[in-house]
Amino acid sequence: MKCSCFLILSFLISAVTLQAQDGLIKKDSLVKKVTPIPGKYLSQVKQKSDKMQRQVSKRSEQALSRFMKQEERLKRRLGKLDSLKANNLFAHSIDSLGSLKARMKGKLGKYSGALSQVGGGQYLDSLGNSLAFLKESKGLLAQSKGITDKLNGSLKSVDNLKDKLAQAEQIKAYIRERKQLLKEQLSQYTGFTKDLQKMNKEAYYYAQQLKEYKEVFKDKKKAEQKAMEVIKKIPAYNDFMQKHSQLASLFNIQGATASAQSLEGLQTRSQVEQMIQQRIGSGPNASAAVSQQMAEARSKFDELKSKFPDLDNAAEMPDFKPKEMKTKSFLQRVEFGSNIQFQRSTKFFPTTGDLAGQAAYKFHKNGSAGLGLAYKLGMGTGFDNIRFSSQGMGIRSFIDWKLKGTFFVNGGYEQNYQPVTEGLPEGIGQKWTQSGLIGVSKKYKINSKLKGNMMVLFDFLYNSHVPRTDPVKVRLGYNF
Repeated sequence: MKCSCFLILSFLISAVTLQAQDGLIKKDSLVKKVTPIPGKYLSQVKQKSDKMQRQVSKRSEQALSRFMKQEERLKRRLGKLDSLKANNLFAHSIDSLGSLKARMKGKLGKYSGALSQVGGGQYLDSLGNSLAFLKESKGLLAQSKGITDKLNGSLKSVDNLKDKLAQAEQIKAYIRERKQLLKEQLSQYTGFTKDLQKMNKEAYYYAQQLKEYKEVFKDKKKAEQKAMEVIKKIPAYNDFMQKHSQLASLFNIQGATASAQSLEGLQTRSQVEQMIQQRIGSGPNASAAVSQQMAEARSKFDELKSKFPDLDNAAEMPDFKPKEMKTKSFLQRVEFGSNIQFQRSTKFFPTTGDLAGQAAYKFHKNGSAGLGLAYKLGMGTGFDNIRFSSQGMGIRSFIDWKLKGTFFVNGGYEQNYQPVTEGLPEGIGQKWTQSGLIGVSKKYKINSKLKGNMMVLFDFLYNSHVPRTDPVKVRLGYNF
């Protein structure tokens, strides 16, 4: 009997040991299947976070300096009319602007208010949580010298960026409230309209510039895309996000038990319906009235969003016509492209293909101007005589303007070098010819980063060419 019990006990211990070993093998194999995340990901996150932090700080300090100058100017002008009101209205505000500027420079420490929870958006929240997850799961990182320091440096950069964005949100809110107060207090005086409009413009373009920085910041590089693909495949990361994301902290969500407490204090649908019935009554007529009012409100809201799609607060509505390209950097305005044009063979020239590269500067949301270079490739005189040769080059300048939808009017001036070596008496012919072009182009989207275009142009200087060239040019191209 004792022997039987011993055998059974030994069998159970062996089974438990084998199961544990099997679990460890599966766990090890799962770890091995996960591609290690390279240190380049951490470097890219740190670089882009530091860059945006510098941009936000510089633009915020610039906006605050301008507001301080404008308020000091308004204080001097109002002081000549009402010195007591000028002191009451501007004394504390100028100090507040100076305090905000000093904090943005880092002289007064980090901002610790409620705004530290917002400002970066979902992307920055996910980025910060991915780094925090990697800190708890260091086995996912490709081991190299100084990898821990890189991780800590990236986390610090992201935290500092969150703080700068929180301060920027505080500045936006202060400026918004301030310009509204000044508008109310100075409406009884004449001669302040232009100054108030300058402040409104500065506030609007400041908010737009911050939004532009955030959009550029969201652009993921190859290493970051690959790292996020790896992390999102790990179940533990999804659990980590549920507990530590910005949305979870906002609604106090903690895993599966969240449903009982996450919506505490929010109105239910039945409460909203009961409130509506108390206000406008019940019955089909009341429902129809509510539906009609909701439809009208929705259409008005959609109309406003179409006019000002970038606004995130109704108080930021401009009282002037904004310049949409003002907040774009030089590189964001430059558009690179290429196109190709074919010219049929003549007794003087072979079939020629003009291969061109160009760069356009977007000076308006509807218009751009640019320069280009073209290489003329000779391809023979037909299918039975294909022969590649160099036929010259071209220098181009152009401008295009949006007509309607995806159609543009296009004009340009060009100089083309194509020496004639056969068929003309010596001394006759032009090595350099001028072209004045006018026509239309159709642009179309190929993918998120590539656009195609087709142009039909007329050369109104073709009569001056010796030998004469075709007056109509058809070009197919791409913009990057």
